[in-house]
Amino acid sequence: MSDATDPWLIVGLGNPGPDYAANRHNVGFMVADLLASRIGGKFKRAQKAQAQVVEGRIGPPGPASRRVVLVKPMSYMNLSGGPVTALREFYKVPTDHVVAVHDELDVDYGSLRLKLGGGDNGHNGLKSMTKAMGADYHRVRFGIGRPPGRMQVADFVLKDFSSAERKELAFLVDRSADAVECLLAEGLERAQSAYNS
Repeated sequence: MSDATDPWLIVGLGNPGPDYAANRHNVGFMVADLLASRIGGKFKRAQKAQAQVVEGRIGPPGPASRRVVLVKPMSYMNLSGGPVTALREFYKVPTDHVVAVHDELDVDYGSLRLKLGGGDNGHNGLKSMTKAMGADYHRVRFGIGRPPGRMQVADFVLKDFSSAERKELAFLVDRSADAVECLLAEGLERAQSAYNS
């Protein structure tokens, strides 16, 4: 069972490389980048896994501060579970101290949902993580909505946010980072009541 001194693994899900950087599927990377800048860290290659990591602390100085390892798997989305599990074992992180930040088709654009456990809803990053370590980790689900018309899901998630969506994107990424910090500092119920929309 985890306790307050255990580190947290915050996993931003996405695909590596400039071609994917602004895709809907890469919003997890965007949130991880913002959290890294907030704690004054720069992502560097992990020694133990195919991933980039930043170590630091989130929250006010003192006992409320949480030790965190921010992670961007560099394995491509559908293989995220391998690097995440390697880092979870290396840093000795309990599964309920892992947080996946990811895009979510079944949540409207602009809305957030936080939860613990559950299914993968067809999300290949979650599917890979759950296969590797079970489902009992936290999720911060960033709503991207459903594709318009007959557009295939795979095409939709691998497209950049629309110009209309980009007007709000920085604010929404900021809000998602706030939600992660709230989850760590105050627990899931408080974070859900503050940020689920």
